Amino acid sequence: MQEAPGDTVDIAFVDQGYIGAKPTAAAKVHGIELEVVKLSEAKRGFVLLPRRWVVERSFAWATRCRRLVKDYERYATTLAGLHTVAFACLMPKQAALLAAGS
Repeated sequence: MQEAPGDTVDIAFVDQGYIGAKPTAAAKVHGIELEVVKLSEAKRGFVLLPRRWVVERSFAWATRCRRLVKDYERYATTLAGLHTVAFACLMPKQAALLAAGS
């Protein structure tokens, strides 16, 4: 994860599958702090989990692009490029909405 953006990742929000000594030790080696986002025990209906909605919202935006809905691409670099193009088209629209709201 550190090599992909060329920056460092300080904290990672993960689900309950990453509880335990092994994931914690692996993250510590790379200098990443794991913050586990837990579901409440008595969950009823829709519950907004902290910070997880950002990722889910981004995936929802990506599914607006027909070619990103299914994995049609043979090469991972092609898929990554299409994601870049899709988000380059989506971000100005979101920025315009934010600017209009302020």
